[in-house]
Parts: sequence; structure tokens; C-alpha cells
Amino acid sequence: MSGPRPPHGPVVAAVATTAEVLTRPGLDEGVLAPWERRRLDRIRVPARRDDVVAARLLLRLVATRVTGRPPHAHRLVQFCAECGRSGHGRPSLSGLPGTGVSMSHAPGLVAAAAGPGAVGIDVEPSSRRPGPRAVLERMLPEADLVAADQAADPGSALLRAWVRREALLKAGADGRPGLREWRDNGRGATVAVACEAAVELLPEDRYGITADG
Repeated sequence: MSGPRPPHGPVVAAVATTAEVLTRPGLDEGVLAPWERRRLDRIRVPARRDDVVAARLLLRLVATRVTGRPPHAHRLVQFCAECGRSGHGRPSLSGLPGTGVSMSHAPGLVAAAAGPGAVGIDVEPSSRRPGPRAVLERMLPEADLVAADQAADPGSALLRAWVRREALLKAGADGRPGLREWRDNGRGATVAVACEAAVELLPEDRYGITADG
């Protein structure tokens, strides 16, 4: 097996339905680390468990596009700087300190991104309307709240602001460099990616995800 490619070029991002990922040939929970499978055992709601599995599998697929390694060769680790414990917190790929990764899941939807530098991604159903207002005022910049109040569809504008903020937090970014947002109408998803590099979206259609990279 050839070694990983050095981190350069764009950040690769993908959004999919949970079902699209879980039905990919040759891709299943066997590629996950033992600690990930133990964590999955604690999820009692089957649909939510499926979303978490799909997000972790999709992360490995986009990482394959960046590193050249097959999905099963990526060892995902997570560490929480706040509590100093592993098993949750910001994800990374073992042995690839220059490659940033991020994943997100919502009911029936998943998104993932991988590429050079810090990366953050967030996905939400486009029909969702975040709230209550007190939470929004605490989490979102005042400028975003004002802009949403003045928008033709304030609820949709608030959702876009929410996913942008979540992506920035996951990337550890305070400003707005390299922030890209889009709506996947086919899947009913609103997505944002925060990173310094350009963003390459995969797949371009509903069926472009493959397990072989």
C-alpha cells in the first residue's frame, strides 16, 4: 500500500443521506475503530445510531480522496481539550497531523470534510428552524441576527447563520475565512464548511459516493 499523499490542494467535502452511505458496497462498521463501536453501543435510538455510523464512514470516504489511503486504513481519534479526555471532541486522523477532518450528522443526513489545515463542517435539514431566540442571541453574531430579521425568509436565514457558526466552531476559527455555504435541494440539506483552502464538493450527484475512492 502506498503512503499517504501530503496535505495540499482543496478541502474535500461531501453531503449525503444516511441511507446513501450505509448502502455503499464494501463499506460497513468494520472499518471503525473498537472505541467507536463501543460508543455506538451506547446509542439506544436506531435511527440516531445509523446517522452516527454514516457520518464516520463518510469521513473516511472523503479522507480517502485527500490521502490516497483506503477507508479502512484511516484511524480516527477524538480528543476534548476542555476535559482532557479521548473518545469525544474534535476528530483527527492518527499519523496525519497536517490533515484536518470534520463530520456532522442530523436526522437522515450526514456531511464530512477533509483537507489541509483546520476544517469544520455542519449540516442541518433545510426545513429546520433554530431557536429559541435566547439561544440564537448567545450563539450567533449580532450582525447575522440583524440580517436574518431583514431577510425575506428569516427562518431560513437563521438556519444558514447557524450552520456557518457551527462549522466555524468545529474548525476552531473566530473569523470567517474560507467559509462556504450551500443548499443541497435534492437531499433537503443546508451545509457550511469552514477552512482556509478551496472546497471541492463530492459527490456531484446523489450516487457518486464509492467505497474504493
